[in-house]
Amino acid sequence: MRGGGRLTKHPAASHMFRGRVFSGQEPRMTQNRPLNPVYPPLNRSYPSDFTVDDQYRASLPDLQNGPASLIVGARRLIQHVGISNFRLPIRYRRKDGGEIVLETSVTGTVSLDAERKGINMSRIMRSFYAHAEQQFSLGVLAAAVSDYKDHLDAFDARLQMRLSYPMRVGSLRSGLEGWQYYDIAMELIDQGGERLRVMHFDYVYSSTCPCSLELSEHARESRGQLATPHSQRSIARISVVMNGHDKLWFEDMVALCRRAVATETQVMVKREDEQAFAELNAANPIFVEDAVRAFAHELEADPRIGDFRVIASHQESLHSHDAVSLLTEGPTFEQVSLDPATFAGLRA
Repeated sequence: MRGGGRLTKHPAASHMFRGRVFSGQEPRMTQNRPLNPVYPPLNRSYPSDFTVDDQYRASLPDLQNGPASLIVGARRLIQHVGISNFRLPIRYRRKDGGEIVLETSVTGTVSLDAERKGINMSRIMRSFYAHAEQQFSLGVLAAAVSDYKDHLDAFDARLQMRLSYPMRVGSLRSGLEGWQYYDIAMELIDQGGERLRVMHFDYVYSSTCPCSLELSEHARESRGQLATPHSQRSIARISVVMNGHDKLWFEDMVALCRRAVATETQVMVKREDEQAFAELNAANPIFVEDAVRAFAHELEADPRIGDFRVIASHQESLHSHDAVSLLTEGPTFEQVSLDPATFAGLRA
């Protein structure tokens, strides 16, 4: 009770320990190891000469692999548990026979049985380091999936590597060249003993509104009024299942997208290139519905591609909102509910 500015407590309700007051309920460090009320004096200097032997290592607590009694919440199967945005350099082959080393962001997950407490997430990273220097991209994925699926005793596993792939591209008329970067993700899914290889590819292009183009021409013809159609930077995210043994190169995906929608944004331009780009846009006006169908037409024609999904976002210069579209082929990418960030994540 409070009185005279002093707090008083019944002596049985608490005890003093090294100057601190604890309630009658002793605190617990974890669910399986209580804090010793008679704690020895602790060394406050970092023991730089301390070494770990097998006996000491075996004595270390391992709560992630603890008994099922330590599970918090519902005892339910977890579809994905692992790490995201673990980065390291990975080697990639180019279609011309060369190779390139690129910083790669890794997401790795496994399924977790309802009766298991957790996983050792460092094994995912160790699996990647074991193979990153000896193999290329998909080879690293395949070997790492096998390793950490075995180490973690998991029944399903998924790995994804995200990168930005550079390609040197020429201007339309001036002869200049510059580096275009393509955001790509390679995914390997091991589920039910079967493996699925998926590529996610972002393609940035200019979209001229066909309606705006026709209205601008109408103003010129009928009233002699100068008018310009509106265009906007747009982006498509194309996800494909890779079929068969023939390799689907990153360069092949670039060529496929350019055939579908020719108005890829430019890197280096002079005046003649800017004029050429205006002419190219006028020759290829496109609604967002047209865009996903044009990509689908090219994807259907490639025997190396199975199921696919195309998501497009035209980030309007006329409106304060975006025009979006989504088209899928096959069961792999079918979905009833959309993640709220499905379209927000597409920023050109």
